Amino acid sequence: MRLPVFSASSTEELSEALANAFSSPTPPRGLVLDLRGNRGGVLSQAMSVADAFLSDGLVAQSIGRHPDARRVWDAAGTDLAQGRPLVVLVDGRTASAAEIVAAALGDRGRAVVVGSATLGKGLIQVVIPLSNGAEVLISWSRVLAPAGWPVQGLGVLPALCTSLGLEAARSGLQALGAGMAPMGAVLQRQRRARAPVPASEVAALRGTCPPAEGRELDLQAARALLDNPGAYRAALPR
Repeated sequence: MRLPVFSASSTEELSEALANAFSSPTPPRGLVLDLRGNRGGVLSQAMSVADAFLSDGLVAQSIGRHPDARRVWDAAGTDLAQGRPLVVLVDGRTASAAEIVAAALGDRGRAVVVGSATLGKGLIQVVIPLSNGAEVLISWSRVLAPAGWPVQGLGVLPALCTSLGLEAARSGLQALGAGMAPMGAVLQRQRRARAPVPASEVAALRGTCPPAEGRELDLQAARALLDNPGAYRAALPR
């Protein structure tokens, strides 16, 4: 399922696609949510899309200097994918609302994120019109993933990195198949990060899986994970 942007109808389209898939004679045994190149869009739709795969618990929260900037988004629906294994594909162009979805599903252990480091745009901004027709863009708050780390700057890091090339991806899959998580220590370090994260730490974390444009290898890796339940489980957060 590819979502190139979060529009006003994204959740409805996703829900319809899932309903059709699971009503077929051969329902899917696993799902791939492709957010590569997704630059964001309607924030409420992104939260609803994450909610479509989560039955409860935290999706994201925002913090800022003003008390009204603090907000919490919780899942309150039904997992429309019926608990099937889920892989989320991301790349260096995945940004904003798309990063929030990937962070939520990855942090909550609902999905395995595959690809490269994302853009790292995790600010909520408001537009204030001026009397002369101009507009002022104000960064109102920053978004935190369920584990508490800031999306801004860090971006989302995958559990299986593909941006280092085919051989590195194969080695990662082999390690996961053996029950070891090659990105496990990096992801734990990211989840312990708190704003403001030093630039040196941001660079060090993102350097473990540099942002890159999506490639066919991403989908191949996703299918390999869905074909190997043990590797899939090893890639989930611990």
